[in-house]
Amino acid sequence: MGSNRNNGEQQRLGITEPISLGGPTEYDVIKTRELEKYLQDAGLYENQEEAVSREEVLGRLDQVVKIWVKTISRAKGLNEQLVQEANAKIFTFGSYRLGVHGPGADIDTLCVAPRHVSREEDFFGELHRMLSEMPEVTELHPVPDAHVPVMGFKLNGVSIDLLYARLSLWVIPEDLDISQESILQNADEQTVRSLNGCRVTDRILHLVPNIQNFRTTLRCMRFWAKRRGVYSNVSGFLGGINWALLVARICQLFPNALPNMLVSRFFRVYTQWRWPNPVLLCAIEEGSLGLQVWDPRRYPKDRFHLMPIITPAYPCMNSSYNVSSSTLRIMTEEFQRGNEICEAMEANNANWDTLFEPYPFFEAYKNYLQIDVSAENADDLRKWKGWVESRLRHLTLKIERHTYGMLQCHPHPGDFSDKSKPFHCSYFMGLQRKQGVPVNEGEQFDIRHTVEEFKHSVNMYTLWKPGMSIQVSHVKRRSIPNFVFPGGVRPSRPTKVTWDSKRSSELRISGHGQAEKSQEGQAVVLGAADERKRKRAEDSIDNSRPSKSFTPLPPSSEDVHDDSINPVSVASSCSMKCDDSEVNSMGEKPDLKPSTGSPSRHGETNGSIQQVNHLLTATDTCSSKEAENLAIEKIISGPYDTHQALPEEPDELEDDVEYRNQLKNLGGNIKDSNLDSSNSELAVVGGPVITEKETSCSDNLFPCESLEELEPADLTAPFIRSTVAPQPQRKPLIRLNFTSLGKASDKSS
Repeated sequence: MGSNRNNGEQQRLGITEPISLGGPTEYDVIKTRELEKYLQDAGLYENQEEAVSREEVLGRLDQVVKIWVKTISRAKGLNEQLVQEANAKIFTFGSYRLGVHGPGADIDTLCVAPRHVSREEDFFGELHRMLSEMPEVTELHPVPDAHVPVMGFKLNGVSIDLLYARLSLWVIPEDLDISQESILQNADEQTVRSLNGCRVTDRILHLVPNIQNFRTTLRCMRFWAKRRGVYSNVSGFLGGINWALLVARICQLFPNALPNMLVSRFFRVYTQWRWPNPVLLCAIEEGSLGLQVWDPRRYPKDRFHLMPIITPAYPCMNSSYNVSSSTLRIMTEEFQRGNEICEAMEANNANWDTLFEPYPFFEAYKNYLQIDVSAENADDLRKWKGWVESRLRHLTLKIERHTYGMLQCHPHPGDFSDKSKPFHCSYFMGLQRKQGVPVNEGEQFDIRHTVEEFKHSVNMYTLWKPGMSIQVSHVKRRSIPNFVFPGGVRPSRPTKVTWDSKRSSELRISGHGQAEKSQEGQAVVLGAADERKRKRAEDSIDNSRPSKSFTPLPPSSEDVHDDSINPVSVASSCSMKCDDSEVNSMGEKPDLKPSTGSPSRHGETNGSIQQVNHLLTATDTCSSKEAENLAIEKIISGPYDTHQALPEEPDELEDDVEYRNQLKNLGGNIKDSNLDSSNSELAVVGGPVITEKETSCSDNLFPCESLEELEPADLTAPFIRSTVAPQPQRKPLIRLNFTSLGKASDKSS
């Protein structure tokens, strides 16, 4: 199944021709073996015993649902023949079906049953009761009101997420093919969504030229994304299906490449990708059932999507609608970093360890939001925590919108537990002012009402119970609680030189003199190094010229992507870029045929381009490199080049407008409306004030020109625009602690 398809079929995979049909070089083979060993040593593969256990659990689950559907059929008065014919079937999808799951991972499963078996009464009722009475089933947790209703539990210690699809068939055959469009006939929306996972997973496996190479590359990219903190759909980054689709597209574009080259080309292509142009594995089909498919030209909601990654099964949908301008900026920076490291690896200046260095989240910013969640018992905490986590993305969106994109958020995709507090966990978001924007004296951000809106929406949880609370506070980097660090011990200072710290040091040294000069008379300085980083970040979105530097987006695109939703602003305080001179001579490794080419600038391709014939000359290599760049440019300027994300308010946040209009009348009646003031100074996040003393960076991982101190200051409106954000009466407040909404309203009245 993992063998290559013939070249004729390869060329039909995807919506374009491949960029390169070149096969692997000896260097590629060696580096791929290194990568496979690295992934093995990282513990990403389950052992044979666990694999057998999973198969047994799936077999047991299939038995349970077959008994269940016969029980339901008998209870509803069907005759004995129909009872015996009644059947249900279990399908798998997600990482397990793709073959990239690791030890202890959940198994995504789908139960398909006939038309007379309902979701509410039978699946979440009778099946839930049956599972609850089985001693081998633990941690049973139904979520019937989710966008895709799911029942989570452990069966013999194996975590299962079980979805339900109610088909229009009276009998479910054992050889049911759910990839057929007719399976969706007369299905309700929840069934269509539930079937989508299986249908998309199977379609992906049919649209990649070599399944084994796809799996190894996807394992690599999933591991990389988790290490760099960009693996989380719920947080506004990308989840498993998103990464699978991105990797599958690269496999289509380089059908004969081994994982080493596929990883390199992944970063090269997506560093240059012009979002919001969509990533497509196949053409979007309208279908015959009238279901809505993703089309920003017809459906206004689709125009808000900043990073469209479209599923290949009907009805085609955007799988990455959670991405915000902040998370897109962060991921774009990470793609650039990965591209630079892959080029450095080809020059023997980096290795796989470098690529997989963990992102130093708690060193990257000076200011953070801490969101504390607590409940009265473990079951309540699990439910409450899941709900809060699903809403954190809205806090990011609200802050971006209410500050017009000037205050940027970086959500940490995980949570942390304070062992000294039972039934408690914390989430964190890094905060920084948008770089590249002139800072005028007295400009601040007031996010008190923004936080209250978020808390109000969270506290509308329909299953809320006493004891479920949420607190939001502002913490400085130096005050980050110890429980977030490994072993509960705060590191004194970085002991290991990382790629990020090395790059930041080089940028700081190279821009130090000019930065000092530009600091005169300004509270916040955009130094020469910052300017270069910002320019590189903006240029990298567009590679419209086949030269050694990128050109900016056309004016039409820049006009549409304003500050409120700005997916092309990708410079941030933790963006560490490689100097032009870093990736230089590649002639040291005989296997790197393109090594005689001159180094490129600003992330443009200058690594080893694998050739159809490994005996190509240096001239052939240069021609191949130029041809590949032109091919990439053609791909990223694809059929949806005119699609733009609109700088308007998405429907999912429209309910906030009514809430903001009611804020002044709410007083202190919102549950847990008190904001923690014990370590809080962020009632107003204000203009950065960096003194000469604060600019000393000798004890920090990152240079000071990349870290802006956000100090509370006067309440002012920093930007003049038509806005729906609340504007309290201006008072000369120097420093505010978080207070209750009632107190805040009293002070501003």
